[in-house]
Amino acid sequence: MEPFKNKISPELVNNIVKLISQYSDSFDSSSYLSIVLSTIESLELKERATLVARTLDTHLPKDFTERKRILLAILHPCDDSNAEQGLEWQSDETGIRGWGVMPLCMLVGQIGLPYYLAQSEDLFEASLDILKEMTKRFSAEFDIRYFLVHDQRRTLNYIESWATDSNEHVRRLVSEGTRPRLPWGVRLQQLVKDPTPTFKLLEILKDDESEYVRRSVANHLNDVAKDHPEAVLKLAEQWYVPENTKRVKLVKHACRTLIKNGHPDALAILGHKPPKLNIEQFALANDKITLGESLNFTLNIVSLDSEQQSLIIDYVIHYQKSNGDLSPKVFKWKTVSLNASQTIELQRNQAIKAVTTRKHYAGIHALSLRINGKDFGYLEFEIML
Repeated sequence: MEPFKNKISPELVNNIVKLISQYSDSFDSSSYLSIVLSTIESLELKERATLVARTLDTHLPKDFTERKRILLAILHPCDDSNAEQGLEWQSDETGIRGWGVMPLCMLVGQIGLPYYLAQSEDLFEASLDILKEMTKRFSAEFDIRYFLVHDQRRTLNYIESWATDSNEHVRRLVSEGTRPRLPWGVRLQQLVKDPTPTFKLLEILKDDESEYVRRSVANHLNDVAKDHPEAVLKLAEQWYVPENTKRVKLVKHACRTLIKNGHPDALAILGHKPPKLNIEQFALANDKITLGESLNFTLNIVSLDSEQQSLIIDYVIHYQKSNGDLSPKVFKWKTVSLNASQTIELQRNQAIKAVTTRKHYAGIHALSLRINGKDFGYLEFEIML
């Protein structure tokens, strides 16, 4: 797989320069390319985007109106099709889109906002309007956050009308850009403390025609659930309509962290009652594995209920840490309907391999099951490096 950093490539930089040169006689292309291309290959993705943006800031006109004219002119003609593929859109001679927009958003938000607000507060909404156009070609979710940090109420009031915009990228930005704990993004501490100011926006978006937008609403609520589970459960209970498959999917995705943690109220909203069952023949194929192999296990679930049960079945691997303590990691598995007195046989293979997000340690680890929030069984196994 091509390194992710190559989304911001020397070819993209040359393309940006060629486009700017068409709309600005004062842009010093040679100087810009000399600075950026001499360094960019050694940097990772965000550092590349920052280099492109900060060097543009020193080479583009400082006048807001002139800079806005140039930035909007170099954007790719808007394409509303295949919205979820926006991250894969490629820039070309007709304009910048996809990952090429990332440094342009930085230029407006992270870099440009403090400078232009020092000149005039009137440029606040005008800068947001630039991000609105840019998000149609990528996503301005990272840089709209600087506006929220500066003035949350003003930003939320201004973008409320965007929740009914004809472009689904713009509608998605309303929920995605305001997520309290957006990965890669500046944490919105005010919304971490009190998430309710965004709820009226999520209400508008919850039945959006685009799954791309609805999934963003669910991700937003999943962020909130980490700090305010009761607030999310209240919304989930109001929104959940069993006959509406889109609502069911949204609520389930919004409550996924609560479900993984076995929160009984989240499970109850989705119709999952405390389980009545026995676990039999829960066993590992091998209790000693080498890193890179798979953990293979089997089990039987026996219903003890006189009625049908809806079961969310997950499993938990208790990984050994450097100090010898165990740290549980929940893995989603499946949802099944178990008839009265029914027995089902299940089997699973879980790869135990080196990943960048976890360091494995040799020694005793463990496996357990989590069904409708209740833990069953506990099997120890050894990982050898």
